[in-house]
Amino acid sequence: MGLGEIVFILASCTLMMALVAYISYRMTKGKVGSANEYFLAGKGLTGIFIAGSLLLTNLSAEQLIGLNGQAFSGNMSSMAWEVTAGLAAIIMAIYLLPKLLGIGISTVPEFLSKRYDEDVRRMTVLLFLLGYMCVTIPSMLYSGSIAVLQLFDVPALFNISYTQSLWLVVWFVGIIGGIYAIFGGLRAVAISDTINGVGLVFIGFLVPILGFIALGDGNMVAGMKQIATTNPEKLNAIGSSTDSVPFFSIFTGILFANLFYWALNQYVIQRVLGAKNLAEGQKGVLMTGYLKLLVPIFMLIPGVIGFHMYGNNLSNSDLTYPTLITDLLPVWLMGFFLAVLLGAVFSSFNSLLNSIATLFVLDIYKPKFAPDAEDQKLIKVSKIFGIIVALISFIVAPFLMYAPDGLWNLIRQFTGFFNIPILVIVLMGMLFRKIPAFAAKVVIVFHVFAYYFLVWGSNQIFNIEIGISFIHIYGILLAIEVAFMLLMAKFRPLEKVERFEYTESAERMVPWKYAIPVSITLVTSIIFVYLVFSPVGLAYEAGIVSAWFWPLVLLLVAITIVLSMLSVKKWHAKYALYLSSHEKEKTPKARKKLKLKPETSVLEK
Repeated sequence: MGLGEIVFILASCTLMMALVAYISYRMTKGKVGSANEYFLAGKGLTGIFIAGSLLLTNLSAEQLIGLNGQAFSGNMSSMAWEVTAGLAAIIMAIYLLPKLLGIGISTVPEFLSKRYDEDVRRMTVLLFLLGYMCVTIPSMLYSGSIAVLQLFDVPALFNISYTQSLWLVVWFVGIIGGIYAIFGGLRAVAISDTINGVGLVFIGFLVPILGFIALGDGNMVAGMKQIATTNPEKLNAIGSSTDSVPFFSIFTGILFANLFYWALNQYVIQRVLGAKNLAEGQKGVLMTGYLKLLVPIFMLIPGVIGFHMYGNNLSNSDLTYPTLITDLLPVWLMGFFLAVLLGAVFSSFNSLLNSIATLFVLDIYKPKFAPDAEDQKLIKVSKIFGIIVALISFIVAPFLMYAPDGLWNLIRQFTGFFNIPILVIVLMGMLFRKIPAFAAKVVIVFHVFAYYFLVWGSNQIFNIEIGISFIHIYGILLAIEVAFMLLMAKFRPLEKVERFEYTESAERMVPWKYAIPVSITLVTSIIFVYLVFSPVGLAYEAGIVSAWFWPLVLLLVAITIVLSMLSVKKWHAKYALYLSSHEKEKTPKARKKLKLKPETSVLEK
């Protein structure tokens, strides 16, 4: 790549990023004057901005690189992390979101302070802070940086070592990304995310299309036929016990990990808590579930294409996607791709910075040190703390090059320290009101030590190999912790049970009337994607698809239509009752039809 091409790529990338920044600035100008606006976008986000921000916050360079690397070296089984997110989105939209919005909280730890006590709140914040600072944020910076290094060959360009180049790019990417979050607030993040998300989807589809054309010597259909008939096992998403994601781990660990991520992870749900109303929040969450179904196309299929193009010629599977970009994209699109790639990195990075600052300010600084602090003071402290976290992540990120099992596994393993205990104490706290705060504290401490021992400690300390996937360990510890909390509710229950106070207005809490039928269609769509990438579908060894494929698809369509029609009728009737229960001041007749107990509010139901 010549100097002129590099200058053109950088110039077009800068122009694209400047345009996104300008649009975000214009749409947020004069709107970041209050803490509510800075942390929750003034609770005015609509469904499209929530979905766009959630998608790009979730999809970052570590997935583009990590998932395609997993598909290159293995098969499609890693798509379980992405496709099954729709199930968690449904639980969030239908069950959890009405409760979280109704209570009027800004953070997950704030809910825990209302349900348990301040100690549980601070312990949870500590888990979030350590997880975000030590792994999540650095991994996003690192993955984006190695993509830039591969694209431009920075070591040769500046005549410096690979390690020096990595440090340089990490700091460059991190400083620019931090400006969005530290100085713009959540609304700026959501707007820039949505714009960049459009570009990500465009590039995401373009790369496999160009890959198919390259495989088929100019014929896209021939390229598609080649990956379907040559080594079709690469397209199998039904993972065995030896694959990176065993299929049954979806029901033991991945479902719960996704539930934490999409329902309780602060930097994700902060967008939903900033929704204009419940209906817009439900639209945004469910729309995200549908968008996640597209992920295999641009985050795993390119890895399979790379396998057919390069075979064993790549020294590291994580180089698959950057190498494809270098070989497939024309120079005039490189700048656009770089802007989209950096936009994805910035999105996740600045979303995490904004959320980690929110947690610190609203859950530690304000309640503990400055309960009467004015909004401008809170925003100032948030910005200072965000800068400190950013600097720490700049230092940690380059050291991830020494990760022994690859970036993707490292991230998933380390999130296990905090995702399951937080999920357990939140859900159990909602479902069982008599569980004491003591039980939540024990669960947090127990999980951190038990998880470390089962994943690493047993081998490091006693030289004993457990031989169980860390995903299954998620499920094992969850079962133990749930059982413990139930025992505490029985043998050491709370003497006085405090009921949640629902503070939001009835108008803001009206649900989306199509939420249930849309959720049913989402579930069957997930099943369809798995059917496509299975030995019945494209992974069929004796042809393109098996004889069972189309009959099963028709059966799935019929089931979807029937269930959707039944749910529309039932849900619309309940939706009308919901509205009437507010309009008639919760009349006894409406309460009876909604099966409400005397002490239960409509919002709680």
